[in-house]
Formats: sequence, C-alpha cells, structure tokens
Amino acid sequence: MEFKLPTETVELPSKGLLYPEGHPLASGTVEMKYMTAKEEDILTNQNYIKNGTVIDKLLQSLLITEFDYGDLLVGDKNAIMVAARVLAYGKDYEFEYDGEQHTADLSTLEHKDIDLSEAKRGETQFTFELPHTGNVITFKLLTHKDEKLIDQEVRGLQKINKDNSSEVTTRLKHMITSINGSSEKKDVRTFVEGYLLAKDARALREEYSRVSPDINLTFTYENSRGEDQEASIPIGVTFFWPDA
Repeated sequence: MEFKLPTETVELPSKGLLYPEGHPLASGTVEMKYMTAKEEDILTNQNYIKNGTVIDKLLQSLLITEFDYGDLLVGDKNAIMVAARVLAYGKDYEFEYDGEQHTADLSTLEHKDIDLSEAKRGETQFTFELPHTGNVITFKLLTHKDEKLIDQEVRGLQKINKDNSSEVTTRLKHMITSINGSSEKKDVRTFVEGYLLAKDARALREEYSRVSPDINLTFTYENSRGEDQEASIPIGVTFFWPDA
C-alpha cells in the first residue's frame, strides 16, 4: 500500500540569500513533513537527550529538502525548529516565566526585520570597527557546524579543567575571522583572550544580532510594575514535550 504524508514549505529568515548559488537552501525555503510516531521515538531517545543532539536528530528526520545540515545558519535552524513544533503539537506553547504561566502563539512569530537588500549571494562575513578601541574585525554568521565545533571545544576544555568557563571567548574565536587585516587563527585567539574589551565584545554581539537573520523569539508580558515588557521565549522541556 502507498501512504501519503502531508508536508509544508517553511520560509527561511535568510531568504536563501546567504547561501551560494545552486545550494539547496538558496531558494529561501525548505520542505518538511509532519511529525510521526517515528519522530516521537527520536524525542524519547535517552542517548540523544543526554548528548544534546535530540533536536537536531528530530529536524534532520523531518526535513525533506536534501542538504548538508551543517551548512544551516543558526537563525534558519531556529525557524525550522519553531515550524516543526507548530506542525507537531500546535501553535500554543505554554511556559513559565518570572514565576507566572504564559502562552505564546508560535504561529504569529515573525522573522527579524533584517535589511538583506545589499546582501551578496553566499556572503556571510561582515566588517565591523570596534567602537572603543578602533580595531577592525571581520566576523561570520555561525552555522550548525560552527555551533558543534564550539560545543566540542568548550566540553574539551571543561574536561581538562572543570572550573573552566570559556563559552563566551570560544564563541568569539569562532565568530571573528580576522583582526586588523590578519586572518591568522593565532592572531584572532590572542586578541580575544587578552585584548578584546568587554564593552567592545558587547558591541560586537549587538552588531551580530543586528545583521543575523533569525525568527523573533520574544513575547510581551506585564511586569510587577504593571508595565509591558519584552523577554525571550524560553525554549524549555515542554517545547517538544508538551506533556512533560
């Protein structure tokens, strides 16, 4: 017998412009299927949960468009993750924040308003002058492959020294591709480890956020003073495990 499985087309925040010509993601969309019992097996796989790969295993199983998953920009992956949640368990996501229960309508989340009108096809590097020291750097938008390398490096450092807390600098070392014209990795690492001011690092993260396509994972709530305030939607255990 032949069984039919419904699929949906998901638009990417990058619009595909940041992937090379001919890349499967250059169209700006991906096709994915609805979650089945097979994917629920993935979500309950204790090995995947323990090593932190469960969401990636899930998304790779759902994607019909064929491409190297490591090429996926982090912001585009976030959009695919939200779409997978909506297709599997509906648009309403209940979570706790600041001691209160909230419900977000995931179907209303919009892509960040990024100006891609001057984006060069396949170009994910940007130049930025650090405002407090004047050093000129180039940085790149991170992909899933980059995130894996960062995670591996951080875990490796923690095995050597349990008290090691190097996630911020490790991420910056992978993000920054050159410093004052030098793309030598040792120069970038030396700069990040000893010469990058905290206020310049903060400015760089703000610039990265400004130019990085992504889905806007924020919600508005009323704080203790009765004022409307924005916060990031926490992606907790109930995101893909609503019965947890």
